[in-house]
Order: sequence, then C-alpha cells, then structure tokens
Amino acid sequence: MTSPIGSADRILAILDLFSELRPVWTTAELLAELGYTRPTLYRYLKTLKETGFLSTQPGRGVTLGPRVVEMDYLMRRADPLVQLGQPHLERLSKAYPGTAFIVRWYRNKILCVASSCTAPDSVTSYPRGRPMPLGKGAVTRVILANLPRQRQLPLIRENLQLLRETSLGNSIEDILENLRTIRRDGVAQAEGEVTPGVVGLAAPVMADGPEPTAALCFTVNDDFAASSLVGQIRNEVRIAAIQLSSELTDSSRD
Repeated sequence: MTSPIGSADRILAILDLFSELRPVWTTAELLAELGYTRPTLYRYLKTLKETGFLSTQPGRGVTLGPRVVEMDYLMRRADPLVQLGQPHLERLSKAYPGTAFIVRWYRNKILCVASSCTAPDSVTSYPRGRPMPLGKGAVTRVILANLPRQRQLPLIRENLQLLRETSLGNSIEDILENLRTIRRDGVAQAEGEVTPGVVGLAAPVMADGPEPTAALCFTVNDDFAASSLVGQIRNEVRIAAIQLSSELTDSSRD
C-alpha cells in the first residue's frame, strides 16, 4: 500500500511537470512520463481536479487550475518579502524611469515575485511568475556572488556556458574573482544580457541564513544607463536591499 508521504510526493510530481514549455499534458503523456499505473494516475488527477489545482481542457488536455491563481493572490497578501519590499520598489520606480522588482531565490531558480514600473516604454522579458535564466543578468551575478562556496561552485560549473557569454570571464577562476568583487561592492550590473537594450542593477536580500533570500533589482533602458545617475541608482538599490534585509530579519523575530 502506498504510504501517505509517497502519495503526496507523487501528486506533487504531477504538478511539477507543468512548465512554460509544457503547460498542457494529455493523460497518455502523463502516464508515459510518470510511469504510474492508470488507476493510480486517474485517482490523483481526480483529487487535483476536485481541489481546483488542475483543470481539463476539452480537446487539449490537462492544465493548471484556478486554485493556483487563488493561492498566488494569498501568497502576495502574506509573503513578507512582497509586503515589505513593495514600498522600496515603488520609491525607486517613482524616482527614476525604469522597473524595480524583487526576485526570489528558491530551488536554484530566480523568480520575480513583485514589481513596480513608472517608465512608459519599459520592457521586461520576465514578469511575475516567470523564472529567469540562471547564468545571465545582474540578478544571477548577485545571487551567485553571495552564495556559500560549496553551493556556488556547482552552480557555476552547471551554468558555465551561459556565464562565459557574459563579461564575468571564460574560466572558473576569472568568474570567481569577478563574483568576489560584486560581493564586496554589494551590487551587480549587467547590460543587455537578459533583455536587449536593458541594463540591470541588483543587490542581494539577505535575511536569516547563509544564502540570499532574494535580490532587489532595478532596470533602465541603455540610453538612460549612460547618464550620470546610474551610480546614484546603484547606491540606492544597494541601500534598499540592505534595509529590506533588516526588515525581513526583524519581522521573523516578532
């Protein structure tokens, strides 16, 4: 008989299959991918549909359901990173023409969870909920720079090809040296690596624990990035991330 923990893992494995590349699955595809027996898969699908986590689209297959949207709303209402970070984002975006956002670090992924934009021509390739590539951009640099060495090195090796396409360097030694500089500076900058024509500035959000909880980032178009204000924005992004880190730490102790 399947244990309760085993059943939970199997149900989560179904949900984990849904991605930007594969947002729809047929029952036959799920059976082939997961290797479950047909009665077992049907039982799990029935549970997930009844609770709203999955929906059946006639003629297409199975997709994520409305409960996911509901839980996203509840998360935004309860997540201290979003609640405490939003005022910092709004302040930055009102002061400068660009987009301020917070990216959470989890499961070796970087994911936008909150943003604020006042620039009328702002362009972003990664809105809330879409994972960013780990390998390019200011957020990647600042996350990698602030990881413990035992976590940092495997991720560098795993994403070495992408990292070599940036200005961080070709060798692991060069990349590590540049990441040490970023860690000392407290802020990272990247130009056009994630979205063409956009410059990103990012600083780590460190709460409890040795790894970054998130990164606070501000993006501007490359024309504005050439102005004398970029140094000022870099400093404000760094200070905002430090303040948010302190606020998160204090909130966890209340």
